[in-house]
Amino acid sequence: MRWQNLSQDGAGDGAAAPALFGTDVVTRTFDTPEFAGITFHEVRARSIVNRVPGASRMPFDWTVNPYRGCSHACVYCFARKTHSYLDLDTGQGFDSQIVVKVNAPDLLRRELRSPRWHGDHIAMGTNVDCYQRAEGRYALMPGILSALRDYANPYSILTKGTLILRDLPLLQQSAEVTEVGVAVSVGFLDQGLWRTVEPGTPAPQRRLDVVRTLTDAGIQCGVLMAPVIPFLSDSPEQLEATVQAIAAAGATSVTPLVLHLRPGAREWFMSWLGAHHPHLVRRYERMYAYGAYAPKWYQRRITRQVHEFAEAAGIGPSGRGVARRLPEPERPSDTAEAAPTQLTLL
Repeated sequence: MRWQNLSQDGAGDGAAAPALFGTDVVTRTFDTPEFAGITFHEVRARSIVNRVPGASRMPFDWTVNPYRGCSHACVYCFARKTHSYLDLDTGQGFDSQIVVKVNAPDLLRRELRSPRWHGDHIAMGTNVDCYQRAEGRYALMPGILSALRDYANPYSILTKGTLILRDLPLLQQSAEVTEVGVAVSVGFLDQGLWRTVEPGTPAPQRRLDVVRTLTDAGIQCGVLMAPVIPFLSDSPEQLEATVQAIAAAGATSVTPLVLHLRPGAREWFMSWLGAHHPHLVRRYERMYAYGAYAPKWYQRRITRQVHEFAEAAGIGPSGRGVARRLPEPERPSDTAEAAPTQLTLL
């Protein structure tokens, strides 16, 4: 393991410390295969419960995000733009430069006991995955879930990670005292597409195994069928096969979400598309010519087809706590994630 304090001798190797980080940041690189090529920036956040922008139209108002950046490396990830707020690269940097809020559990407990907090629903995993590989090293979620359980605070989790099963006892304990919602993201089953478009994630079938395990343990689990990728995972045959697999895993609901390409994600995705499916570039330029979202007629068609397949399979659309649209990227008001106040070594 190598680490450096960015307040000493700049950022090391001639690189400048990200502007919003301030100076009290510990940067570590672990010389182990599971973290090969990944750098962790350990910060102490000033706040951890963040308000969702009003324009996002989400069914919740508050989120907790213990990480920024994500080693899942999904080429379409809408949160890529948020790395630019930290003066970090939104492409490879988003996949490999992970900001870790090492004080998240203690900070959350402090904020939950504040008289100003009224016990509103808290969503997790809506910006970057709280069960990405970094969680295996830093183990922030057990402390976060324990705090939410102890204050009987309702919450939901959206993830592609299998590591959530480590915390199954905490989920069960929480469900005894408050409302707990879990959704797993599985957009398609195609193994070749998965390996190139979501290279750092568990395979789709492993995620469906998570759904089955959670459901068998009494934790209701829905599936966010996202993203449906135009011309690559959107044929009726592909949609039906995915819905049938989701139903077989015991999911309580399925909600489709068509690929959307916001700035930051758009450039990275189109670069990937040009490398892997160059014949589709012009079709995408036309489909997304007027903004980040696919045309309404296309979104309605996909939604209708998925709901028809889901009805036939005996499952319905999403219930409370499962995102129908992903939230707007959060600018750090949440600035604490980028402006730590104290140095911490783990």
